Amino acid sequence: MVDTTPVFHDAVGAIRPDALDSLPAQFFVTGTDTGVGKTTVTVALMRALVATGRRVVAMKPIASGCEWIDGVWQNEDVAKLVAASNVAAPLSLINPYRFDPPIAPHIAAEQAGVNISLAVIAQAYLALKALADVVIVEGAGGLLVPVNTQHTLADLIATLQCPTLLVVGMRLGCINHALLTAEVLRQRQLALCGWVANHVDPAMAAAEENLTTLSHWLGQPPLMRLPYCAA
Repeated sequence: MVDTTPVFHDAVGAIRPDALDSLPAQFFVTGTDTGVGKTTVTVALMRALVATGRRVVAMKPIASGCEWIDGVWQNEDVAKLVAASNVAAPLSLINPYRFDPPIAPHIAAEQAGVNISLAVIAQAYLALKALADVVIVEGAGGLLVPVNTQHTLADLIATLQCPTLLVVGMRLGCINHALLTAEVLRQRQLALCGWVANHVDPAMAAAEENLTTLSHWLGQPPLMRLPYCAA
């Protein structure tokens, strides 16, 4: 029987001691919603993995809300991923698709006259795998965010054939959102390699009870628990 008691050996915000060794060499980070801290979690894991001596790189295949800086579209989240990496990789591999407006990726792409290709992303992913010991792929929004008229991020995960780490934004409604995400992963036979509890609402009622419920229904305690951090 799986022990789902959310026990932490260090303060809130610490990575569970066995978590790094349990993570696969490549995995996809998705969230229960947009704005739940996927980049914050990805950067924290990258820094912890780099500290173990591993070569670590992250990619964000699709980024909207970019700015034109020094003659190239740049994204704040992507810049954080690059800063946390100890692998020199071209921006074209780390972030193949970049769009100006901060809107849903497929809509931004449509407005730009671009068709987002899973094959292009997969090619960049394979190139990064050749450069690093660990490759983390950060999604946009949640699991079923469309990337074009035919595919969602779940299809991208299936194409890349990597397990998924779920970032749960701890706030009212998170249990339903987390379990819906886990159910879609199960239905599509996509592996869940762990989850992270990110306390995005400092006033959340019954936060500990929600954490215990999530640990029970997801079948494992969170790999990491991040405290609320004001923007």
